[in-house]
Amino acid sequence: MRRILPVLLAILALGVPTAGTASAAGSCTPRLLVLSAFPAEMDALLPAAHVDQMVEARHRVFYLGQLEGHDVVMALTGIGLENARKTTTVAFGQFRCGPAPAITGVVFSGVSGGRTYIGDVTVPSRWTMDGGKTWVQSDPAMLKTAASVAGSVKLGKTNPIGDPACAGIDPALLRTIAVDRQPRVIIGGDGDSADPFGGRRLPCAPGGGDVFGCDPCLAPMRPLPPDPARFAKGAVPFLDPNFFFDYFQNAPASSPKYVADDMETAAAATVAHAHGVPFIAFRALSDGKGDPLMLPGFPFQFFVYKDLAAQNAGRMALAFLRAWSGRGGY
Repeated sequence: MRRILPVLLAILALGVPTAGTASAAGSCTPRLLVLSAFPAEMDALLPAAHVDQMVEARHRVFYLGQLEGHDVVMALTGIGLENARKTTTVAFGQFRCGPAPAITGVVFSGVSGGRTYIGDVTVPSRWTMDGGKTWVQSDPAMLKTAASVAGSVKLGKTNPIGDPACAGIDPALLRTIAVDRQPRVIIGGDGDSADPFGGRRLPCAPGGGDVFGCDPCLAPMRPLPPDPARFAKGAVPFLDPNFFFDYFQNAPASSPKYVADDMETAAAATVAHAHGVPFIAFRALSDGKGDPLMLPGFPFQFFVYKDLAAQNAGRMALAFLRAWSGRGGY
């Protein structure tokens, strides 16, 4: 029995994946990396996902499972360019098949500002994070697939009440005000990702709700409680009382040059391109035209319409995934 017990324990350890580490088979499985910046954005995708494993790597949480027929890794990048760059980089380092990445493509689903109407879903063909000096391209085959399904996606017009306290309820359960115009999908054009944080990493807040929280509200598994000391250390650069005042007062306005303005996409796209992996982003407008409340732009429109935008971006991302045939290669 003493000889058999270690063998049984080893078999159990290999056969039962844990929240801490991916199994060798799981880490080498070709997967799409599906990203969102904050909880409300990913909550638009999770009801369609089957998550069977959670991996924590370098203080970031990755959910492994299936989404619309694809093996996927799903993760929140956090808000801002620096968070997006670091989370995408960690994902490519964590999920590998020997010397090559196990990630076969990157899909971003989230909200943005833009030059059109609230609720519109934009799928830009290229992205910049330096005001147009350099660009990173969306994958042409992915764009073609997105265009092929755009007409079949039914986008919402009535704003859901959401789940601001992150209580785990369906964010689309109740609906409030309707926007002035039926949203549509816009394929092509230029996207811009700005850095209002001056190269600093905005930390998520434990229990911070569906915008500033650390985990999706509908997360099927919960990571270990975040370290309050680490959060406090990361928040130090933002404790200047003028920081958020200045940010909200001087947040970059949506430029007529760009169909989408956000704070993450170009950074994630740049990492994907550095690894030779195709990339596409679905960004729905939470700030734009057609506001029946006539709110004065960001951040007021964002906090009212973020759930409508997140749900519409998620619908388009899911339709794309159902049609995308580039599993394991491209």
